[in-house]
Amino acid sequence: MGGPGPQGVDPGPQKAATRASKDAATSGPQATAPGPQATAPGPQEAGASGPRDGATPGPQGVAPGPQATAPGPQGAPAPAPRDVPSPAPQGHVGGGAFVCEAGHAVLPVADPEALDGLVADTVLEGARSGAGTLRAASVRGESARFRGDPRRDALLTARFGTGEQALVLVAMATGAPGAVGAHRAAAEACRWIGRAVGRSHARLVADLRAARRGDLKSGLHRLTDRSLGRLRAGAAEQGLAPDEYTATLRCLLLPADPACRTRVFFGVGAGGLFRLRDGDWQDIEPAAAETAGAPVVGFGSPPAETPEGDRLTLDLGITTPPGPYDQPAAPPREPFRFRASVARPGDVLLLCTQGLAGPLRGESGLRAHLAGRWSGRTPPGLAGFLADTGTRVEGYADDRTAAAVWEA
Repeated sequence: MGGPGPQGVDPGPQKAATRASKDAATSGPQATAPGPQATAPGPQEAGASGPRDGATPGPQGVAPGPQATAPGPQGAPAPAPRDVPSPAPQGHVGGGAFVCEAGHAVLPVADPEALDGLVADTVLEGARSGAGTLRAASVRGESARFRGDPRRDALLTARFGTGEQALVLVAMATGAPGAVGAHRAAAEACRWIGRAVGRSHARLVADLRAARRGDLKSGLHRLTDRSLGRLRAGAAEQGLAPDEYTATLRCLLLPADPACRTRVFFGVGAGGLFRLRDGDWQDIEPAAAETAGAPVVGFGSPPAETPEGDRLTLDLGITTPPGPYDQPAAPPREPFRFRASVARPGDVLLLCTQGLAGPLRGESGLRAHLAGRWSGRTPPGLAGFLADTGTRVEGYADDRTAAAVWEA
C-alpha cells in the first residue's frame, strides 16, 4: 500500500513534507498540555524514561514555537497565540534541576468529612481593573508536591462595588512552615481581610480618590490587626500557640476608576513588592523602619498629613513591644507594612510571597528572564503568566504566589 496503515507503520519513502506535517499534527495542544489526569507516568514509570532521557516529552512539555506549528491551508505556519509573547516561556534558570513536576505530584491526604478544606495545586486569575490589567497565580511548590503536602499559600481576588466606585482586592497569605493546618490559617487570613475590606470599600475608595494617605494607612492597619487577631483567637480555641496558627498577609488595593492611579500595598510578614520600569527591576518593599510610610522617590504620592499628624494615625491602642527587662506574654508581632504609590503607564507592579521574592532577589537570571518577558509588551495571557511565575530556579522549591499589574 502507498500510505501508512492504521497501526502507524513507518511510511517508508514518503516525502519529508508529509512526515513533517504528520509530526506537527501530533504535537498540537492535545499532546502538549495534558490535564492533571492525562498521560503522566505513574510511580513505576517515573524513573524509567522521561525528558532527561530524550525519549518522550514529560507532562509539562513546552508548547511548540511558531516553527513547529501545524501548517495552514497554503502551507504557511499558523500564527502563534496572542497571549504567548515571544520568546516562549522557559522552564528554568540557573541549574534548573526539576524537583517534582506537576504531573508527578503526590496529592495531599484528604479527610472525607472535611472535603471543603482541600486546596487546589494551582489557582489562576486575571482581570481588567481601571487603567491596569491584573494577572495573579498561586502554585504549590515542588517540595510540597514531592511530599504530598497541601499548598500553604492562599490567594484571594475580589471586586467590591460596581462601576467606577468598585475596588479590587488582591490578598495572599502563607501559613507557618511545619504547622498543622497552615493552609487553613492562610485561607482564613485572606477571607478575614477580604470581609473587612469589602465592608469598608466605599470609604476606602473615597480615601484613594482624595489621596488621604494617612487615613488609608491607619484604617488598613486596624483592619489587618483585627483580621490576624481572629487567627490568634482561633489558635487559642484549638489549644495551639499563637505562632502555630498564623500566616503572613500581603494585600494590594486597585481602584476601578481609570482616573485614579493610586495603588496601595499593605500587609504583615515576608514577601516582595517590586516595580518593573524601563526594563529594570526596583525592589520597593517597605522596610520595617518605614512603617511611618515614606513614599517611594519618583513613584510615591506625597503624604497627606504632616510628619507629626502621620505618626498620630498609628496610635491605634495596640500594645507596644515590651521593654528589655519585661517578659513578653506572646511572641512579638510582625510590623505592619504600607506603601501608597502612583502608577505610571508602562509600569509593572509585582506583589508576591516569599516563595517568589526569594529567587527574584537572589537570582539575576530570573530577574532578567521576567524583565525580558514583561517589558515593552502587552500583558501575557493567563497561561503565559503562570509559566513565567513558575520558572524554576535551583535551590528554591517553596509555594509561589504572585500578582502583577500592567499599567496602560
